[in-house]
Amino acid sequence: MTTQHSAAPTTAPNTAAASQVPHRWRNLLTLTGVISVDNTESSATSVLFPSISSALGLTSGHLGTLAALGKVASVPTGPFWVWMAGRVGRRATLVLTTVLGGVFGVLAGFAHGFGTLLLFNTLMAACLIGASPIANAVIADSFTDRERGKAVGILYGIANAFGQVIGPVVALFTGFTDGWRYGMWAIGGVCVLAGLMIAVLFKDPGVGAAEEQLADLNETARVKHTVTVKSVLALFRIPTYSVMMLSRLLSGHLLIVIFGIQFLVTERGFSNAVAAAVGIPFGVGYLAGTIGGGYFLVVVDRWWPQRGRVAYLQLAQVLFAVVAFFGTQFHYSGGIGIYCVFWALMGFGQGVNPSVNRPLVTAVVLPELRGQAFAIWLSVFETMAWALFALAAGQLAESLGLQEVFLWVMVVCMLLNAAVLGVLHTTYPRDARRVRHALEERRKLAHGTA
Repeated sequence: MTTQHSAAPTTAPNTAAASQVPHRWRNLLTLTGVISVDNTESSATSVLFPSISSALGLTSGHLGTLAALGKVASVPTGPFWVWMAGRVGRRATLVLTTVLGGVFGVLAGFAHGFGTLLLFNTLMAACLIGASPIANAVIADSFTDRERGKAVGILYGIANAFGQVIGPVVALFTGFTDGWRYGMWAIGGVCVLAGLMIAVLFKDPGVGAAEEQLADLNETARVKHTVTVKSVLALFRIPTYSVMMLSRLLSGHLLIVIFGIQFLVTERGFSNAVAAAVGIPFGVGYLAGTIGGGYFLVVVDRWWPQRGRVAYLQLAQVLFAVVAFFGTQFHYSGGIGIYCVFWALMGFGQGVNPSVNRPLVTAVVLPELRGQAFAIWLSVFETMAWALFALAAGQLAESLGLQEVFLWVMVVCMLLNAAVLGVLHTTYPRDARRVRHALEERRKLAHGTA
């Protein structure tokens, strides 16, 4: 590849090259396996927990601790895995995090006490968290800005649908003596299989490959700045990015994944296996929200290019809060069916988020910093939110009950989140424009010095 062209083409973005990154669809489908195992780890623990608690004598407080420490361990390891990816390559790092996580999952199945279970579950989470920021950076490097919503929607839609559908499957093991152990071993095996798929099928597109201003340059010309601690810390000087970090701390919908099954068992009286059935409609709703939301984002961008993404993201928070209120604050007779409807709608409201918030963050961060940006957002701030919600909810549930906790976290907090996101109407257009100008300058510099 060469950067020597005539004057006219050198200043024009190469749209064709940006939209034809090699192997991008194969990479996308392969990465769904990696994201799936991360989601499976999170959801399966909550699905199996009623049986684990019975076998090991645990309470909702233990579930909160189990979920929280798994997330806390991800705070340093998420950025670490992204740093390692910059040294040894993204494919090698994805294989290592996924396979190693699977090994710890298998070991967790051999636990005979809460301490051992907590240790191996935490180590598994610390490994698997590395896949998410790396996968998001790869998607950003594979698809143009107008295509990223669709790509992210497909990625998270399929991954989360798999994670939710496998929940009831894993729950079937609870019908056997110590069946939760077989469930943990099955999860570990899935992790190892996903790692092998990455080793065979994944091809790294290179940083910045899908940027229209940089697509026809080699990677050395595309990436002009080495990632340093200073440049990573400078991310917090991007107003939009900082607001998105705060928003993550207010993402109360995360609680439904941790305590949703436990709520239906303890507050509504369903059995573990019956309660786990809501995972299927939740997964279907999430799939519809992510994939449908990603395609609808294209329409939103066309109608309202400057601030449409922000309004869309706000609407998703309000939708979830409203459904959560009616789905968790009232008792309904007639079996699990009505709760399946509410869980499907909550899945839809939650599913809309990735297809809009990932492209939104990507648009305000330079290509070489996106891996660390996602690591901080997903591994640090999302993890802090998970930990705070899990610990607080686990403890408060023992005195107030999960229904009261759900009201404040999944309804009130989500409405507050929507209000906070309103700041982006001012910051996002300016920050996105700044990145576009920086890439245009980088292209001119590359051609001017060729």
